[in-house]
Amino acid sequence: MITLRRATPDDTAAIVALNAGVVAVTSPMDPVGFDALFAICANCDVVERDGEAIGFLLAMEAGAAYANGNFAWFSERLRRFVYIDRIVIGEAARGLGLGRMLYDHLAQSALTRGNLLMAAEIDLIPANPGSMAFHARYGFVQLGTRLLDSGKTVSMQVKGLT
Repeated sequence: MITLRRATPDDTAAIVALNAGVVAVTSPMDPVGFDALFAICANCDVVERDGEAIGFLLAMEAGAAYANGNFAWFSERLRRFVYIDRIVIGEAARGLGLGRMLYDHLAQSALTRGNLLMAAEIDLIPANPGSMAFHARYGFVQLGTRLLDSGKTVSMQVKGLT
């Protein structure tokens, strides 16, 4: 059975392990880093199958004390938004609609808190075509692009919640 719930500190090891599996398309996160993000996030949700974490989403709201270049880029341009810092679905659980489940839950809870937009960045160089296609299907549109210190270029995208 698949369930979605709010993460707790007890989920740290599972979330860090899921993140490590996709570190090439997200940023590294150790337990201390996760604890720091968890303390300032608006949403940290976990998808479980039979009690095992198989995916998660971590998001910050406008005004969060988050020192992140992509979050800062959106903060300079937007108000009343929720920023998707990362979404990870374990390899064995991909294609089950869990990304949509997590985004639907985030959209509903963010709108309830008065947010009008969801914001996310997607890798353009090197390309992440799976993420680009998912975000396009979900209704995200490009607001701009950003060259990161790492050499990556990302598409800065938003989706209205109203």
